[in-house]
Amino acid sequence: MKQVSFLCLALLSLQISIAQKEVVVKKKDRKRDVLLQTSMGDMLIRLSDSTPLHRDNFLKLVKQGFYDSVLFHRVINNFMIQTGDPNSKNAAAGQSLGNGGPGYTVPAEFRTTLFHKKGVIAAARQSDDVNPMKESSGSQFYIVHGKKFTDGGLDSLETFRLKGKKIPVYQREVYKAIGGTPHLDQGYTLFGEVIKGMDVIDKIAAVATSKAADRDRPLVNVMIVKAKLVKRKKK
Repeated sequence: MKQVSFLCLALLSLQISIAQKEVVVKKKDRKRDVLLQTSMGDMLIRLSDSTPLHRDNFLKLVKQGFYDSVLFHRVINNFMIQTGDPNSKNAAAGQSLGNGGPGYTVPAEFRTTLFHKKGVIAAARQSDDVNPMKESSGSQFYIVHGKKFTDGGLDSLETFRLKGKKIPVYQREVYKAIGGTPHLDQGYTLFGEVIKGMDVIDKIAAVATSKAADRDRPLVNVMIVKAKLVKRKKK
């Protein structure tokens, strides 16, 4: 009798596992926002319809519960906060992170209308030397913290880091007003932005981080407690 019970439990567990993997993104999901409930506060994310592959992939992972209990494993003040490595769940203190994912990549979706202003969500990826097509990690993403620029700072950036490439005037105004990381534009796929909870980005970006082998990992874990779809409020 016990063997039969164990077998039934095993089959039930397998069925639940299969059901979790067969998450389908529905049309109504694309009209919802994503609430990131972190250990330092909540952030509300609105995904972009301009990058549908990344939008739908993110929605699918959220519905699966993929991001629940994942850490912000790489935090650099005035730059960005990064998360999405499943290996960070229950990771030991001092453990280097950043190589985990769901086992696939997402094709790049660069859009000139999307740029690295503060609060933007972008997909992390491997470097160009091993990833010339700039394909995105299947799960890891970062939220831009950045810094505010002056016209002189942006001019210098155009000359020395962007090799003469000009930043559009309207984007320059945003980089001066709220900040960002303009040198990353058109190098990483942007697929959404924080529309509520910008102060949480500041809080996370300001935490103390490691200088050891697990460089830039917060010394005290900062976690996505839960990520979930929520009804989009009308303006």
